[in-house]
Amino acid sequence: MLATSSRADDRTRVLKYADTFALFDRYGDIHPIGTGEQGLYHEGARFLSSYELRLNKRQAILLNSTVREDNSLLTVDLTTPDLYEGDKLVIPKDTLHIFRGILLWEGVQYEHLRLVNFGDQEISVEIELWFQADYADIFEVRGSQRKQRGQDLPATRADHQLTLGYMGLDGVTRRTRILFSEAPDRLEDDCAHFSLQLSPGKEKNFIISIACDVDSNEQTILSYEKVLSESVDIMAADQQTIGNIYTSNEQFNDWIHRSAADLAMLGTRTEHGTYPYAGIPWFSTPFGRDGIITALQYLWMKPELGRGVLAYLAATQASKEIPEQDAEPGKILHETRKGEMASLGEVPFRRYYGTVDATPLFIVLAGAYFQRTGDREFIKTIWPNIIRALEWIDQYGDCDDDGFVEYARHCDNGLVQQGWKDSNDSIFHSDGSPAEGSIALCEVQGYVYEAKLTAAEFATLFGETTRAVKLKHEAEKLKEQFNKAFWCEDIGTFAIALDGDKKPCRVRSTNAGHALFSGIANPEYARRVSETLVSDSSFSGWGVRTIANKESRYNPMSYHNGSIWPHDNAIIAMGLSRYGFKEQAIQILTGLFDASIVLDLHRLPELMCGFDRMKGQGPTLYPVACSPQAWASGSVFYLLQACLGLTFSPTNPQLCFHHPQLPDYLHRLEINNLHVGDAVLDLVLTRHQHDVSVNVSRKQGDIEVDVVV
Repeated sequence: MLATSSRADDRTRVLKYADTFALFDRYGDIHPIGTGEQGLYHEGARFLSSYELRLNKRQAILLNSTVREDNSLLTVDLTTPDLYEGDKLVIPKDTLHIFRGILLWEGVQYEHLRLVNFGDQEISVEIELWFQADYADIFEVRGSQRKQRGQDLPATRADHQLTLGYMGLDGVTRRTRILFSEAPDRLEDDCAHFSLQLSPGKEKNFIISIACDVDSNEQTILSYEKVLSESVDIMAADQQTIGNIYTSNEQFNDWIHRSAADLAMLGTRTEHGTYPYAGIPWFSTPFGRDGIITALQYLWMKPELGRGVLAYLAATQASKEIPEQDAEPGKILHETRKGEMASLGEVPFRRYYGTVDATPLFIVLAGAYFQRTGDREFIKTIWPNIIRALEWIDQYGDCDDDGFVEYARHCDNGLVQQGWKDSNDSIFHSDGSPAEGSIALCEVQGYVYEAKLTAAEFATLFGETTRAVKLKHEAEKLKEQFNKAFWCEDIGTFAIALDGDKKPCRVRSTNAGHALFSGIANPEYARRVSETLVSDSSFSGWGVRTIANKESRYNPMSYHNGSIWPHDNAIIAMGLSRYGFKEQAIQILTGLFDASIVLDLHRLPELMCGFDRMKGQGPTLYPVACSPQAWASGSVFYLLQACLGLTFSPTNPQLCFHHPQLPDYLHRLEINNLHVGDAVLDLVLTRHQHDVSVNVSRKQGDIEVDVVV
């Protein structure tokens, strides 16, 4: 089939371990069809572009396909249709059961293939496993055209092994090494053939190991059983230090558990700690903004993730001006990439800094991490990085000294728009004309406001009183300036941005919800913003659209101009909660929960289309959205935190619920194994007609639990 052909089944199955991930169809195969993203990937390149199982040259019939709840294993159950030799029926349907168990570990894909004859006659069956490796860079898979590529290497064969290879233009040799637990009856450059005879009740097992080797670094091949056992043990050990949530609603539990498992899968160990890779397939790498927001969302459950993100971003903070990377001293990373195109500079993302918001958000996360943990010693180690980030905000971020932080790209192939809505057409005026010049985004001013207040608290903590006073003054001045310049009375919300001439872009957008999140909005404006966000033109029934459906560039199928992003909605819910609008926060929670019920594996994707919710229909999916996406997976935890008004204080230590609310479909919510400092808590929250009660069912260590009603 052509890569542009439509899929018969558009649901994919995803596995990931460290810098390796794979996308399969539900049969466990890899096809160059649909949008063409299926494959086995390692360090930014596709090491398998086709992987197909055939029995007597036929595709099997799918019985069941799922990924284990902890994301460690893809299991597929298949059977055969009626198989003929000429006019003779040789294997009746439902006679042969085929099991596929697939997992990833340390740069290797392992598959257990088991065939069982449930018939009453001996059967003969021909098994074929077809392989192809195109070594496409992830940006090629996304659609980038290259003028030149490297050279495919001749395949090499041995009794139990087939090796495919590619020499890249970057001088790196990439090889796909395919090993079979027993030698095929015939092995070709693209196919392994096995001939089996199975007596009634007998089974046959194979193990196929596919290693992604780079240059002389050959991956170690372990036994399938050992890898399966170790992966389960490691994931179980990780869960011992993370709080877990259980509710009275089993469908809600499915959403929570899948989200937690996705965050665990996307979490990747680095030398600086665990970092949540942004999403699969397009963003399986560290992103500054995505990592920060994911860490904020999951901070109350797993603060160690926040520490890993902060340490990684501090270590990769820019130290000098590099225009081709949009890098400036003190700026926080946008993304980093491995792969041939990044290495050659065909894309600027080997280490790229074209983001305006990651730098203030880095400081915001540091403040939230300290409030959650009281980890003064760690904050002290990154205090110099925070100071450098503040210097970037003042010296480079505010390029025209008007008090607002703006952006403009410095390299021709970098991002035009450098906020989280980074599509080229995402920032515009009410008539649809693009905003020109250096752009001051609405939400970024809020992030800077909160960053300066946070840094002022740190300055006080470290005895730098003069710096603390200065930062507080700057924050208050920014807040006053912001509310004057960005408020648009005619549309009842804040402008999405100011253009280079300081003209407001009068567009109703979710960006304004981030102004509530940061606290920069004046209270009298906050209520108007909340009303706009949940109005029929903005709220689709599934969530808040990036822009309202009456705006000139509204397109519910666009990436940023009318779609629905779970992480965006979770941030909005936190902002609504901050100003006391809990009912609206619950409305957003409910829309996304309802979407999760009907989505495959109860997994929220990166984004959904913004069409109005229709009775009896699920949300319309965006065709190339990442799924899973870290900040989409983290959304449920932030939404719950918003509804519960959950905050932490490191001084007592203390955990506090501010006017906690639960939706009517959650009568009971348990939070177990919640670590706060040296203490551990189990909590039971119960919904009543007018309030929510909080009971401590277990407390170990020194911790105070308060409820403000």
